[in-house]
Amino acid sequence: MPVYPGISSEAFRHPLDQQAEQTLRSVPGFDLVARRFVEFVYERPRQVFLLGNAIEVGPRQYSTLFQMFRECLRSLDIAPEPTLFVSQSPMVNAYALGQERPCVVLSTALLDLSDEAEIKAVLAHELGHLKCGHTTLTQMASWVITAASGLAEMTFGLSSLVSTGLILAFYEWLRKAELSADRAALLVMDDVKPVLQNMMKLAGGSSRYAHELSLEEFSRQSERYQNLDQDGINQVYKFLLYNNLSQGFFQTHPFTVERVHFLKEWSESEELRQIRAGNYRRAGEPTVDAEPPSPSSESSSTGEADVERLRREVAELQREIDRIRRSRSE
Repeated sequence: MPVYPGISSEAFRHPLDQQAEQTLRSVPGFDLVARRFVEFVYERPRQVFLLGNAIEVGPRQYSTLFQMFRECLRSLDIAPEPTLFVSQSPMVNAYALGQERPCVVLSTALLDLSDEAEIKAVLAHELGHLKCGHTTLTQMASWVITAASGLAEMTFGLSSLVSTGLILAFYEWLRKAELSADRAALLVMDDVKPVLQNMMKLAGGSSRYAHELSLEEFSRQSERYQNLDQDGINQVYKFLLYNNLSQGFFQTHPFTVERVHFLKEWSESEELRQIRAGNYRRAGEPTVDAEPPSPSSESSSTGEADVERLRREVAELQREIDRIRRSRSE
């Protein structure tokens, strides 16, 4: 397993993750939400819950998992060591949380569905979130969205902030953050196959029929999905599937086949080759260019412009729907 001494998260963070976080932090009211979150909602309650309701992994408890976890930590140069928990759940899931008391949680369903290489890829993905500092914003997103949907006036006073696009910004950032964590998994595994296999199983894997799954076919499916964008109406459908404005439902992760596309693209990039050769930004090194990454440097940035355009179209559509409703009620 490769080791990247002193590596900074900026060495592998996806440009869309960086851009989305900048957008999030520029939203009016973000600083207020951040202060309220830090003041009232801390990671400690979740830590207490896990200690009381899950299994803490260690040298004498899930020792194989513990060894894999330690290897991933060394590879990404993460210290101090977070805590690893296994939680009993029928849902295939894993997540990272915490800043001062960071931890990673794996569900038992995930362990039962995945082989060791795939589990290691998941561990590396979650540690990528910790390495990039995603967990604080992730926790904030979960609590702020809950507050905005019903507890705003009782807790953080978020009701006046919902109209600013804070919720949309949070969800957009949540989805883009996954792309950086996927890159961390590839760095640790040094092989794209187990990372993609894990994605395929997350999409629809079965222990019983695992021998009938084809990663090659799943990769072709990913490209067919990308090709849907050739029809403009499909782009609208994709936006609405991610952001169901009428029902207030938003996807927290990119569709799995999109993650496959982005990671395969990066697996063949010169940027990754340079990191593997040891030419990467170290923690504490000054930023060479103070300007944010140029959108033109990433082919996928075209999608960002499409998203903005689609947002305007959806807003116009919503206004027209509201106008029709008002006319019917008069």
